[in-house]
Amino acid sequence: MNGKSQLGEFLRTRRSQLRPEDAEVPTYNERRRVSGLRREELALLAGVSASYYTRLEQGQSQSASPEVLDAIAGALRLDDSERRHLHDLARADRHRPRVRRPAPERVSEAERQLLDVLSDVPAVVLGLRSDVLAWNRLGHALFAGHLEFGAPEVAGQRPNMARLVFLDGHTRELYADWPSKARAVVGNLRLVAGRHPQDAALHALVGELSSTSTEFATMWADHRVRACTVAAYSMRHPLVGAVNVIQQTLSHGAGPSVVVATTEAGSPSRAALALLGQATAQAGPGQETAAAARTAPLASVPPNPAGPARPGPRTAAG
Repeated sequence: MNGKSQLGEFLRTRRSQLRPEDAEVPTYNERRRVSGLRREELALLAGVSASYYTRLEQGQSQSASPEVLDAIAGALRLDDSERRHLHDLARADRHRPRVRRPAPERVSEAERQLLDVLSDVPAVVLGLRSDVLAWNRLGHALFAGHLEFGAPEVAGQRPNMARLVFLDGHTRELYADWPSKARAVVGNLRLVAGRHPQDAALHALVGELSSTSTEFATMWADHRVRACTVAAYSMRHPLVGAVNVIQQTLSHGAGPSVVVATTEAGSPSRAALALLGQATAQAGPGQETAAAARTAPLASVPPNPAGPARPGPRTAAG
């Protein structure tokens, strides 16, 4: 996952995904062996020589200026996140940082206080590589109630959201449109990999997921990047049924991020979260929310009209 090979792979992959008609390149009805743009066509659109662009794609040039990269990004029709990712890869290519083991990630006191304040909203603190560093009771119940609440406290055994999405049956069942969630996870990891090419733990995570999930390997090879800042998801919770949430990532610099899940006021989804919150409040330390909910009287909270979803397989994540 070094910057040099990733830059070339990113350019080749995105060029192959850009059709001539999308880039307004005339083909004169000729038969083409590939559906994407040729190197010469992309170079012409970017205003650089074909030989220079070829060297850039092959990793033989490390001198691309920000202006040239912006021209190539424009030719490839990249959005803002993809454009920044291209610059990150080029920067890693030039500096070639040595892979190193990262320092342990910790939750700050301010983040713990934020989790406490957000007691009525599902909230999770995620590290750089999507490790769960902490969660509040409702965040645990919504995203991973089948795991132990205290799991994030053990540094070597913390749940990882990317692993959960691709390797955990419960989490796969949780998202009605699982492929959309999976692509978002991969796209975000791509962004992180571009910004931190020296991160040994991230290398290991990508390697593990690529070898254990063909779906991850396919999506990773697509080189799509995506900033997971705000996204709407339909969830099928095994206890309270359908829940439509907006997941928002609250980030401050290079530290951990806080992910919250909000619902529309007065909606069945808001009522479903209230039901889940009551079950969470009745569960004691160390108890699974699901077990508490099966025995607790919850008639005081309006049920979700959509009804409970079918529970998914209850498998543990790494």
